[in-house]
Amino acid sequence: MRLDAIFHNGRFTTLDPDRPAAHTIGVLGGRIAALDDEAAACASDVVVDLGGAHAVPGFNDAHHHLSLVGKGLRELDVSYEAAPSLDALYQAVAERAATLPADAWVTGSGYDQNKIGAHPTAEALDRAAQGRPVWLMHTSHHMAVANTEAFARAGFGDLANVPDMPGGHVVRDADGRAAGLLQETAMQLVEHVLRPEPSEEWVANIAAASEAALAIGLTSATEPGIGVVDGIGNGPADLDAYMRARERGLLGVRMTVMPYITALHDCGALEPGNTWYGLDLGLRTGFGDEWLRIGPTKILSDGSLIGRSAAMCCDYHDSPGNSGLLQYEREQIRRYIVEAHRCGWQVATHAIGDAALDVVLDSYEEAQRLHPRTDVRHRIEHAAVTSAEQVARIAELGLIPVPQGRFLSEIGDGMLAALGPERSRLAYRMRSFLDAGVVLPGSTDAPVVAPDPLLSIHDMVNRRTASGAPIGLDEAVTTHEALRAYTIGSAHAVHEEHVKGTLARGMLADFTVLSDDLLRVAPERIGELTVGATVVGGRIAHDTGALKIA
Repeated sequence: MRLDAIFHNGRFTTLDPDRPAAHTIGVLGGRIAALDDEAAACASDVVVDLGGAHAVPGFNDAHHHLSLVGKGLRELDVSYEAAPSLDALYQAVAERAATLPADAWVTGSGYDQNKIGAHPTAEALDRAAQGRPVWLMHTSHHMAVANTEAFARAGFGDLANVPDMPGGHVVRDADGRAAGLLQETAMQLVEHVLRPEPSEEWVANIAAASEAALAIGLTSATEPGIGVVDGIGNGPADLDAYMRARERGLLGVRMTVMPYITALHDCGALEPGNTWYGLDLGLRTGFGDEWLRIGPTKILSDGSLIGRSAAMCCDYHDSPGNSGLLQYEREQIRRYIVEAHRCGWQVATHAIGDAALDVVLDSYEEAQRLHPRTDVRHRIEHAAVTSAEQVARIAELGLIPVPQGRFLSEIGDGMLAALGPERSRLAYRMRSFLDAGVVLPGSTDAPVVAPDPLLSIHDMVNRRTASGAPIGLDEAVTTHEALRAYTIGSAHAVHEEHVKGTLARGMLADFTVLSDDLLRVAPERIGELTVGATVVGGRIAHDTGALKIA
């Protein structure tokens, strides 16, 4: 048999129980056609020597805002690493503003008030931007800050006239004027004038993020939320931007995209006696191919933990009187979930607070009772604060929780402050889910935190905050379990475990070459590993010199 490519002299961890290790992989038509001696006996014009390097199935991020990662790479970086204080943030805004035309927007993202001490204010941003409008997105993407000119561009020339929004919050000064910070749905008050951006801008965002993803070993990802004009997506043609990127060879990562729930609508009669709720033409979860497909529909039920806007059963430890809020009324969340389920959608609901989680679990249970379906795999995005009873209920209902390992270090200190020592033991549980028989995926929620899978795996195993404080050590998983989450688990979360997650005959030829053996290095060294090369469909998509082509 003649193959398209042969990769030999490697140390492949396959995660296939029938053949857990391999030294040679043969590729035909983008899939693994032969392994070891079978592959070595075949001919190919492309023969690649791994030089004894270790390799694992391609990393798969189950919750990764690829287009927003790319947007962040192309705008002002106000993360703690780039602007470690409020003064540094204002200076960065001033320097960027000085390079722009007088009427241009200064847009940036990544700041965290937990690290720099406070949120920026409209008044201070006015001074820094010298008359230009400013829009800075918080690292959580659940809040943002606008300056006076930005509010004016949105139609609010008088900051006292900025209205309140259901499901959101406008922070005000002592005189009742908007102070700059907009939380949750209140962001739409300003953001609507920035969206949708031109399609070519969004294509460029996707291209930049795709290249960056390949450099950290990602071969697949799921983008949670496209198709709406707010902080989740860009606009109604988001899928078109992905298609354009793919057609131009700019989409190097296999993508599953989640239309946001408000992109779905009542389409009328699907057939006699049956109406349709979803995308036009009856499109729903599963449509697409190995490179670009429609996944679950995404719903936000509540807000952010570090932003203190997630809906909790009790007040935040450091914010007495505040227990967060739901994005929609309970009945609206129920209706969204039941209707999407009825019409064949897999549903992925963001639920961070335990109070929000109860609402979502009730809705999933009702949807299945009213309209029974098999192997649905509805998801709980984040499942950030989860009681033992809720863990058991998630397992009983056959749901998939999608917690983020990297949150534990990058924003873990903020979580500890928000939850306090007792309730922080319930944060981003992983061991409890595995012990309950739940399939655990791996994810980052980038750009909220760094997108690197190796860093996230490090945190899933070690569970320490940036300051070194332990956070739920009982919820730690083994390195092997974390690797399975980032491969098999993430594929399972979108019904793709039959083509992704293991290196076996018939599976997609996606793998990541590492600087060392992930399963053997000391746990505290996992974050030090690097990616030498990334192969997608048997094609070398990224290489730092780790591979030698004959």
